[in-house]
Amino acid sequence: MESPISSGRYGHLTETGSFKVIEKERNHRSSIYGKIVDGYGRTVIADADVDMRVPRGCKFVPAPMPYFMRFHGADGLHAGYLPGYPASHGCVRMPDELAIAFYNAVDVGTPVTVFGRTPRTNQYYQQYGGRSQGSRPQWPWFGQQPGPQYEPRPRIYESRPVYP
Repeated sequence: MESPISSGRYGHLTETGSFKVIEKERNHRSSIYGKIVDGYGRTVIADADVDMRVPRGCKFVPAPMPYFMRFHGADGLHAGYLPGYPASHGCVRMPDELAIAFYNAVDVGTPVTVFGRTPRTNQYYQQYGGRSQGSRPQWPWFGQQPGPQYEPRPRIYESRPVYP
């Protein structure tokens, strides 16, 4: 089996090497990363960690990591958003359908080999989608909305009075 992925971003690179699945959890939530939301559930800080100060009236919401298969320390394979570049805090994100297939196919003790390096070209997209990074491949999971933990930061528009 193989899958397109999003691995650890700069400062949180995914450890390479040979490992084994040491834990499986269907509805895992991060104990470190997530977002901060206000009392209405609106995202205040999209890329938060548990050590951040939480403003009054807000709360920290751990990032969901469905179909989690831990293989090294806090790192694991799980379903998640693939933005087209390394974006995780060390985990290996996969599309939902493939994460489910992997989760159902492996047992605790299954070998996991992490290799390669962070892609720096469009080769990744050409290999899996036949298109450049400038336009999204037609993978079925790209039509879905990203999870709430990956909401874009709100845009703030400058307002000007309108005179007739």
